[in-house]
Amino acid sequence: MVIPPPPRPPTITKFLKPYVLRMHFTNKYVSAQVIHKPTATVAMSASSQEKALRGSMESTRDVAAAAKIGKILAERLLLNNIAAVTIHLKREQKYHGKVKAVVDSVRQTGVKLL
Repeated sequence: MVIPPPPRPPTITKFLKPYVLRMHFTNKYVSAQVIHKPTATVAMSASSQEKALRGSMESTRDVAAAAKIGKILAERLLLNNIAAVTIHLKREQKYHGKVKAVVDSVRQTGVKLL
């Protein structure tokens, strides 16, 4: 007689920190996206490559552009009822300059950072 394995408890990863903010900076553009970890899909994104945003920016790569991208991303998150995100920094990214501009503008717009 084979004894079935005990039932597993439900995974709690979807309740902990499901949304992660990732930023990418090139020599020309700034982009930020929020990824839903359990499904590995992009929940929301904003980039200085978007045609609607390019016309309203002086430069698409400086700290001011990064702050504007953070603000737009946060507004889109709040419209979709995503109130809290976690920040994921790459190894070479430090909390300084463009990264700080994006994170601070997201925080000031009303999204909670975990």
